[in-house]
Amino acid sequence: MNLWNPEHRLVLASGSATRRALLAGAGLPFETAKPDVDERAVEAATPDALARALAVAKALDVSIHKPDAWVIGADQVLSLDGRLIHKSRDHAAALATLAALSGRTHRLTSAFALARNGAVVAKESEHADLTMRALDEAALGRYLDLAGEGVLASVGVYQWEGFGAHLFERVEGDHSTILGLPMLKLLAALRAVGALTL
Repeated sequence: MNLWNPEHRLVLASGSATRRALLAGAGLPFETAKPDVDERAVEAATPDALARALAVAKALDVSIHKPDAWVIGADQVLSLDGRLIHKSRDHAAALATLAALSGRTHRLTSAFALARNGAVVAKESEHADLTMRALDEAALGRYLDLAGEGVLASVGVYQWEGFGAHLFERVEGDHSTILGLPMLKLLAALRAVGALTL
């Protein structure tokens, strides 16, 4: 018996290796397509609403070009005291972001949207609260040297599944939410549309 209903086709509207690994780890057969969405042009009143709006925009953009496929759009935003933090463009900006997060609790909000034939059929979000250890500039600089330039692709300048784990003293939230895709809610949505058999 197959986990996935072979009558359905699944597309991940993302270039994220971490999201691909989450879907593959759950045994889902999927293909990928990178959405063409200007993320800075999408606006919303709250971090939660922004994460969902970005996920919807990505799912719809790819769904139009992949008829009859279930398309997953996903996004994650980081907020500190309700203020959005954006990706760092260089080492200096990364150091400034880490210094702002040091010793404090920030929130990661991850969202997905499931679309088919240009219409959204499900959208959900989940959040995790992460408390970073209080680290001085020298320690943060050492971390950046160890982690490498790849962390600039992450909004919080860390990858929880790698060197980033060393930065934290407390985490509250689901592991997949921290990685950028709330899997339990996504799997529930896929079951609801008949794409999953388990």
